[in-house]
Amino acid sequence: MKDPRAFLRDLFDTAVSRALPEQAMKRLLPAPPKGRTLVLGAGKAGGSMAAAFDALWPRDTPLSGLVVTRYGHVPLAYRSDVTAPLGQRRIEVVEAAHPVPDAAGRRAAQRIVELSQDLGADDLVVCLISGGGSALLSLPAPGLTLEDKQRINAALLASGAAIDEMNCVRKHLSAIKGGRLAARCAPARVVTLVISDVPGDDPSVIASGPTVPDATTCADALRLLERYGIEVPPAARTGLSSGAFETPKAGDAAFAGHALHLIATPQQSLEAAAARAREHGVQAHILSDEIEGESREVGKVHAALARAVRRRGQPFARPCVIVSGGETTVTVKPSPTRSTHAGRGGRASEFLLGCAIALHGEPDVWVLAADTDGIDGIEDNAGAIVTPDTLARARALGLSATDRLDRHDAHGFFEPLGDLVVTGPTYTNVNDFRALLVL
Repeated sequence: MKDPRAFLRDLFDTAVSRALPEQAMKRLLPAPPKGRTLVLGAGKAGGSMAAAFDALWPRDTPLSGLVVTRYGHVPLAYRSDVTAPLGQRRIEVVEAAHPVPDAAGRRAAQRIVELSQDLGADDLVVCLISGGGSALLSLPAPGLTLEDKQRINAALLASGAAIDEMNCVRKHLSAIKGGRLAARCAPARVVTLVISDVPGDDPSVIASGPTVPDATTCADALRLLERYGIEVPPAARTGLSSGAFETPKAGDAAFAGHALHLIATPQQSLEAAAARAREHGVQAHILSDEIEGESREVGKVHAALARAVRRRGQPFARPCVIVSGGETTVTVKPSPTRSTHAGRGGRASEFLLGCAIALHGEPDVWVLAADTDGIDGIEDNAGAIVTPDTLARARALGLSATDRLDRHDAHGFFEPLGDLVVTGPTYTNVNDFRALLVL
């Protein structure tokens, strides 16, 4: 193969393209109602979902709404300072912070609550939900402040908790998530269109499920807070202990007649990438779309698989590419050897650094890992690429892979090597994408 880097990047771009909302949404549009149609939503793909829905909805049918997305994630043609195609934009898109919520997200959530009032049985609410909505749709439960939510959210992100665990806590400390938005929209019918970014595609976990029943409980949230040693203010503990913060459950009348459709999933993107690889004449194997765990450890496991393929032809013959998805975690813990300088890097780059160390310069193995939203953590890159000479090039620059991993500074490791994958916002989000090419 002439250019393994370009091949891997092509697979990533294919996976992202499959997760864009336009084509899938077209097949799932609800029929216009007798009353009005209100669009509400939140997530990293919120801007592109709003633009797609606006373009597809009949121009002679009333439409209004509000969607919140991450800063910089509104498509150019739907920005407030650019004329939208086909005339005036009918859905307002605002921006807020992710992964830690800010005041803009709180204001957006409050406005969404206000818009959901006074709806009738003939009205239709279309909710556009995608990953990232948990932070973007931030409306604290009674007695809590935005500062409380910010501190708890930051602690959850550093704890190593899985996404379903984090969102269990978030739901129970929210006035809008965990099915509460659907309850506020009653008696209107609610149709939720979802882009999944979570292992297993559980709608109650995606963006903390603002329009679907919640099977978790206040007691579950308390156990998780205790497990990860996260302190909460007295109002939060009282609300959880008393059950006052309990979420609506299956069977609640608030969900009667509602519908939900997944318009893009991690598995679909992996399948698209695998098909693209086969078009290049390379055998492709999907490992799983539900891989979770500590990023560096998952990197070691992927490295072991690549070595087995290259050295013994097991479990796959080479040349081949192995793709996987899911959502790994990075647990930030105190370390006596860590520099006082904070490291930079997200799940994808930390996975790659762990993988590179474990590969130890294995010939004929290239690896790409990137977040399909185009942002790995809070940096400007989507991910990075590991090559057979990654460690050798790093040593020539005086970079220690183990030191950078210890400091959670994978971005600082790959940036001087020129191996970052930078895409900018992709306007979608089906979570982690990983591809291992073994020649």
